[in-house]
Amino acid sequence: MSDYAIAAPPPSRSTGGLRVAAVVAGATLACLALVLLASGGLLRWVDGRKDAQGYLTTSTQRFHTSAYALATDGLDVDGGGSDWLGGHDRFGKVRLRVRSGGGRPVFVGIARTGDVERYLSGSAYASVDDVEVSPFRATYRGHAGRERPATPAEQDIWVASAHGGGRQELTWDVRDGSWSVVVMNADGSRGVDADVNAGANVPALTTLSWGVLGAGALLGAAAGALFVVSRRRGD
Repeated sequence: MSDYAIAAPPPSRSTGGLRVAAVVAGATLACLALVLLASGGLLRWVDGRKDAQGYLTTSTQRFHTSAYALATDGLDVDGGGSDWLGGHDRFGKVRLRVRSGGGRPVFVGIARTGDVERYLSGSAYASVDDVEVSPFRATYRGHAGRERPATPAEQDIWVASAHGGGRQELTWDVRDGSWSVVVMNADGSRGVDADVNAGANVPALTTLSWGVLGAGALLGAAAGALFVVSRRRGD
């Protein structure tokens, strides 16, 4: 009987290549899983900050102009031309709460941007150009004009509006298109000074957050399986 031990054959090149491929794929999936889990956790945190009515809200901030109106630039909502995306509640809802800083009756409305521009054409008004959150600061772009606009509540361009004394609130089901928010004195006079609070209700946020977490968990499990396979290939 020979005194020499029989050495095990070295692993084949194909086995070594599969092991490396499994490690690389596992590491890639693990990185993707971490990104998805972190994103899902952030979405869950945001979703948990809804108020009792299910809205994510901003703090109340003051906007003002010496002109006749405050308006936002066009807020573009694009559903890609799909009818189901433009259906009821697909984009969620927007809620605006507005109170005049000077105690005067206030008007707030949402209309298509083109209609707002035609309504305010010839009148001095300010567009909200940019908003910085901390500390709060709004930047405005002025539009020249001499005419006093017609009373806003009497116009038929608004898809949602509210007016009167005290705090006014409107809600709007978001739709496809380019939209502008307008805040004015209810009588259309100069000097708008208003405290504004905005909120958004996005029904898909809860489903999306859990979906992202679930996808991250699945990718993590797949990464773990690949690492196990790579170790067995190396034994």
